[in-house]
Amino acid sequence: MSDSDPAPSLYAAREPVFPRRVSGVFRSLKWYILAITLGIYYITPWIRWDRGPSLPDQAVLLDLANRRFYFFWIEIWPHEFYFVAGLLIMAGLGLFLFTSALGRVWCGYACPQTVWTDLFILVERWIEGDRNARLRLHRQKKMDFRKARLRLTKWTAWMLIGLATGGAWVFYFADAPTLMVDLVTGQAHPIAYTTMLVLTATTFFFGGIAREQICIYACPWPRIQAAMMDEDTLVVGYRDWRGEPRGKLNKNKGKAEIAAEPQGDCIDCMACVNVCPVGIDIRDGQQLECITCALCIDACDDVMAKIGKPRGLIDYMALSDEAHERAGQPPKNIWKHILRPRTIMYTAMWGFVGLALVFALFIRSDIDLTVAPVRNPTFVTLSDGSVRNTYDVRLRNKHGEPRPFKLSLKGDPAMRVQLEGTPYASVEVPADTAYLQRVYIVTPKGAAASEAESTPVRIWVEDLTNGERAYKDTTFNGKGN
Repeated sequence: MSDSDPAPSLYAAREPVFPRRVSGVFRSLKWYILAITLGIYYITPWIRWDRGPSLPDQAVLLDLANRRFYFFWIEIWPHEFYFVAGLLIMAGLGLFLFTSALGRVWCGYACPQTVWTDLFILVERWIEGDRNARLRLHRQKKMDFRKARLRLTKWTAWMLIGLATGGAWVFYFADAPTLMVDLVTGQAHPIAYTTMLVLTATTFFFGGIAREQICIYACPWPRIQAAMMDEDTLVVGYRDWRGEPRGKLNKNKGKAEIAAEPQGDCIDCMACVNVCPVGIDIRDGQQLECITCALCIDACDDVMAKIGKPRGLIDYMALSDEAHERAGQPPKNIWKHILRPRTIMYTAMWGFVGLALVFALFIRSDIDLTVAPVRNPTFVTLSDGSVRNTYDVRLRNKHGEPRPFKLSLKGDPAMRVQLEGTPYASVEVPADTAYLQRVYIVTPKGAAASEAESTPVRIWVEDLTNGERAYKDTTFNGKGN
C-alpha cells in the first residue's frame, strides 16, 4: 500500500441478524418460559388480595408513598429491608448456580432481554415473513409502498408491546385499576407518564433494534461468567471430531469414493447459523456471544434426522467429556456434571439464605418500636429535684386495625414513664402505622439513676389486645455527680 492510499477503515457496519424459524424441544421450552414470564409480569398487578378495610387490596404492590412492599400475605416495612436484600442474595446465588451447571442458561431462556427479543422477532416474522423474506426486505434499497407498510406495521406493533411493558411496570407502584383510569383520563401523575415513555422507548430499542448488541456489548455477565464455570459445566458445543471434515451431502457416492474422501456428519447446511439469535457459528467453538439458547441444537437435530444421522452433533456437553468421546468412550452421566462440589456449595448457600428468610418471616413480631433519645438537653431537672429524660418512640402497629399499646420500663424501680398528651401509660396506635410518641422517663430526687451519669433502661411495649410484647434498650442520663 502506497503512502497516498487511504488507511483502511476498522469499522464494519452492523449486519442485522434475522433468525430462521425452528422447532424442537428447546424452542418449545423457550416458548413456555416466554408465556409464563410475560404472563406473570403483565397479570400480577391485577391480582386482588383482601387485607382489610384500611389496607390496599392489590396482591403485589410497592407503595412508595407509605413506604410499604406488599406481596400477597407478606408486608415488608422499611426497617425490614433485609428481606429484600436476602432475596437479591438468593437471586445472585441462583444465577451462580445455574451458570456453574449449565452456562448462560439464564441468558438463553429467562433474561428479560431474551424474552422480549423473542417476542419482537415473533411479531416481525408474522408481519414480514421468515428469514429469507426479511433478508430480502432489508437488502431492498428502494422504500416502496410495500416496504413502508410492513415497516410501519411492525414498528407500531413493537411500540404497543413497549407501551404495555411500561404500563405494566407502573401498575406495580399504585392501585392498578385506579391508575389505569387516571392514565386514560389524563389525570395520572407526570412521573407515571414519564416512566411509561422511557420504558416504551427502551423496550422498543432493546428488543427490536439493538437485540443481540445488548447481550454482546452492554451486558456485563458474559465477561464474568467464566468465574462460575469449569470443565464440567454443560454448555452448547459442536462435536467437531464427529462432524469434520464437512461436506455437502451426496447420496450418489459409492463406497470407494466415501473411503477415499471421508466425510463427517456435518453437511455444512448453515442451519445452526441461520437460527442463531446472535448470528454466530457454534462450530467455531465457544464464543462470548453465545447465550446458550440451544436453538442450534434443535436445527441440527432436525437436519440429522432428515439425513439419517444420530442426533447430538451440536449438543449440551462438558469440556471434560471431549477426551472420552474422541477416544470412543461414552460421556459422563449428566448428573455427575451437575452434582459436583461447586454446584452443591451454591445450592447449600442458596438454601441457607432461603431458610433464614423464612425463619425470620415467621418469628417477626406484629408490633415493634424504635427509641431515639432527645439529647438537647441530655436531661432536665424539674422544680421538685427529679430528673427527666425525653425520648421519641416510634410504635409500629402492623395489624389491620387500631391497637392499644401500653409502655412500661425495666431498670431502676424508681423510674416512671409519662406519655405526652395523655395521663395514661397507654396510647392507641392506628392500623398499619408507625406512630411517633414523645415519652418522658422521670426519676425522683436522690434516686440512684438521678445521681448516676447513665443508667441502662429497657422500654417495653405491650399490645393490650393480645398481649404481644416488644422492647428496646436505651440509657437514662442523670446528673453524674
